[in-house]
Amino acid sequence: MTLRLPTTLSTDSDAAAVAALTRYYDRPYLGDDAYVGAHFDSWSSTGDRAGEADRFTADDLVAVTFLSVQIPPTAARAVLHTRAEALNALLAAVGPDRDLVDEPDPLTPGWPAWDLETALWALPGIGRTKATKLIARKRPRLYPIWDSVVSQVLGTERSHLNPVREALRADDGALHNRLESLRGEAGLPEEISALRVFDVIAWMDGKNRRLGESSDLER
Repeated sequence: MTLRLPTTLSTDSDAAAVAALTRYYDRPYLGDDAYVGAHFDSWSSTGDRAGEADRFTADDLVAVTFLSVQIPPTAARAVLHTRAEALNALLAAVGPDRDLVDEPDPLTPGWPAWDLETALWALPGIGRTKATKLIARKRPRLYPIWDSVVSQVLGTERSHLNPVREALRADDGALHNRLESLRGEAGLPEEISALRVFDVIAWMDGKNRRLGESSDLER
């Protein structure tokens, strides 16, 4: 499956993509033109995100609200308590965060992050969008966010993970390298992953074109 680039990445000029990133990350506060999703990448009430890498926390449930989704109470209880041991074991099995571009083989069921998404889907009120946002919160360099806006922009409504991986790896990682360069041009910190840069650029493109569901246009 061939991934379709956002319009801001379909030319050699980086100006529009840098402008989109700057606009998104320069407006993280309340207001008519706010993008509170800028808080998703760094939100921490404890200051110890590294020490929480292999377990879901209440901070993760708060962080995804900045991307305009809510984890329902029953699912939140499962993530933090009743299903925490099993979900955290899958999260730990994913291994440390690393760049998706470095995964050489197609990703299939049996890969721990794939199985973690499946397990999250099984919780009441957790669909594909919420599951991928939770995993992306824990492994931001490895796992791409899926929602109705981004998937329509990229043409990945049915299959998202492997098309994104393949696009990043094409031409000796040209897209991945460009995304890292764009991050630097926009003055963003390295904690914002290349995948998240791609997500924001695609989402801003789709928002401008009013693609996707209304809930996905508000982050």
